[in-house]
Amino acid sequence: MTGVSVASQAATADFWFDPRCPWAWIASRWMNEVEQVRDVETRFHLMSLAYLNEDKDISDDYREFLSTAWQPVRVCMAAAQQHGEEVLDRLYTELGTRFHDKGMDTSRATIEDALEAAGLPTDLADAMDLTEYDEAIKASHHSGMDQVGMEVGTPVIAVEGVAFFGPVVTPVPRGEAAGRLWDGVRLVAGTEGFYELKRTRTADPTFD
Repeated sequence: MTGVSVASQAATADFWFDPRCPWAWIASRWMNEVEQVRDVETRFHLMSLAYLNEDKDISDDYREFLSTAWQPVRVCMAAAQQHGEEVLDRLYTELGTRFHDKGMDTSRATIEDALEAAGLPTDLADAMDLTEYDEAIKASHHSGMDQVGMEVGTPVIAVEGVAFFGPVVTPVPRGEAAGRLWDGVRLVAGTEGFYELKRTRTADPTFD
């Protein structure tokens, strides 16, 4: 489409997340901002940090963190299977607000509160300890992670057929700053052979 900038064309972003990941949470809020200033739709999909790291040599602290990571992902998968994948956006918003912005735990009470706020049945929390959802979670996980490789984590975003790990950013870019970052992501996605820009991360995630 000659003469039309990439920023002006409609687009779709596929976004893989684990509800427990603070960096995915920030990136997802960035995409919410992008949708206000660019013509883009975000489609949310599940991945699992617990599954990704189950056979990896990780610290005891991170292993402890992951011990409670399966439960929210299972609840999200149950909600998606029973009520459609479109509910993931609002359920993720409610879970992430509680886990990250408010610092709440991953107990059943917290998850039920998020479900209710998302307009979903609270009995979906029964899925927390049901391994029957794990195969579907793994399939969703691989649909995103196989595009970028298992040496990275979440978030994973796919733009126009090209997937990347990231962006890893803090705090959440707002308004036109969010739009400019999105324009950059689309530009590198359209560059054949582009793989990586990276620097050492020196800041913890902030949820302003």
